[in-house]
Amino acid sequence: MSVDSKPPWGRPAPSRGAVAWRASGLDIARSRAFLASLFQTAVAAADPYDAIVRHLPQRPKGRTIVVGAGKAASQMAAAFEKAWDGPLDGLVVARHGPVESCAQTGILQAAHPVPDRAGLVAGEALLNHLHGLTGDDLVVALISGGGSSLLPAPPFGFTLADEIALNEALLASGAPISAMNVIRKHFSRIKGGRLAAQAYPARVVSLVVSDVPGDNPAFVASGPTVPDLSDAEEALRLIRNYRIELDPRMIDHIRSVRAPRPEDTVFARNEVYVIASARVSLDAAAAHARAEGVEPIILSDCIEGEARDIGRMHAALAKEFAQTQRIAQKPFVLLSGGETTVTIGGGSYGKGGRNSELLLSSALDLQGTDGIVGLAADTDGIDGSEDNAGAFCDGTTVARIRARGGDARALLSGHDAWSAFDLIDDLFVPGPTGTNVNDFRAFVVS
Repeated sequence: MSVDSKPPWGRPAPSRGAVAWRASGLDIARSRAFLASLFQTAVAAADPYDAIVRHLPQRPKGRTIVVGAGKAASQMAAAFEKAWDGPLDGLVVARHGPVESCAQTGILQAAHPVPDRAGLVAGEALLNHLHGLTGDDLVVALISGGGSSLLPAPPFGFTLADEIALNEALLASGAPISAMNVIRKHFSRIKGGRLAAQAYPARVVSLVVSDVPGDNPAFVASGPTVPDLSDAEEALRLIRNYRIELDPRMIDHIRSVRAPRPEDTVFARNEVYVIASARVSLDAAAAHARAEGVEPIILSDCIEGEARDIGRMHAALAKEFAQTQRIAQKPFVLLSGGETTVTIGGGSYGKGGRNSELLLSSALDLQGTDGIVGLAADTDGIDGSEDNAGAFCDGTTVARIRARGGDARALLSGHDAWSAFDLIDDLFVPGPTGTNVNDFRAFVVS
């Protein structure tokens, strides 16, 4: 990108290659390029290889077994193979689509976000992969977001259809990811630490790429190798609080289950490391923005809530800070991470994802506002079930949707944000990134 010879608004000149900000109004195309560069920086900060190299366990006396699941499973497995000095026997589960090739690790593929029969087969394969280990063996578990859907393993006496029904009810409930995973782990033979328990007496080292607010590793992929302290009563309370309707047989099973606990003997030798997270990525994006002459403001790395409400919050903060300039002088960028939710009511609904829904809500509140451009995107490169990671918005978004025959408010009400942004070619489509540290949001104000 070109660089203006004079720094904007009398601020220090940005570094070479920096974005050139214009004092006289907003250059939307340039702002979008800047926001996209922040996203790429955030994703690069969660690169599996660099993170794994920093957390390599010692080689065991016995065998090294690798298991894993999640949206970044194949990339993490390839990175581990590259970093590991010794033989290993690996098996991981990734979602359908392109995967990284591995020499010593088998890669199974399954569906996300709704489980499929391939996932059922894959879950059984992972459990079988950990049979017959000894105390001299090492299990390295490579866990990333998305593993909950990729590893369906319903309790004995239940079917894949039951687990699909549970998953769909959770996704439609508006419950935060932490609540979903508490419930999921009470209806599984693999989640909530059960995969690690299967490996006993081998030592298990879990390397986790966190996509959950707060970075609790027990909530990433519903913690297949990491038990937590939640019990059946908490799961039942969450089901009541979020009005999640389940088959009475499922409720009875959850009520009767004793989930694994962190203090159980089978976990005594195990280690857990969160090797990449939203906070690390936001810090990297902030450093990049500062180098470009734009002051970063990190709101939080763990924002949760209804997507459209969080979208309005971001729009309100951007407008308030732009008007008062009490927090920072222009240009500045608001950064945040976390995972919002979309509550689906009755009736039909359209295409979308939590990030595009958040952005459309922001756009409605930003219409007619000059000088603010926003991006919200999933760091795994896919928002919802379409091929976009998210979308861009600015003060002209709603008017441009209207000019193409769309009604932004009606599209938002119908959870059809993808169609709204597709109308005006404002979807953000970087492709799968190979990592997943939750959602990334950035609103630049100039």
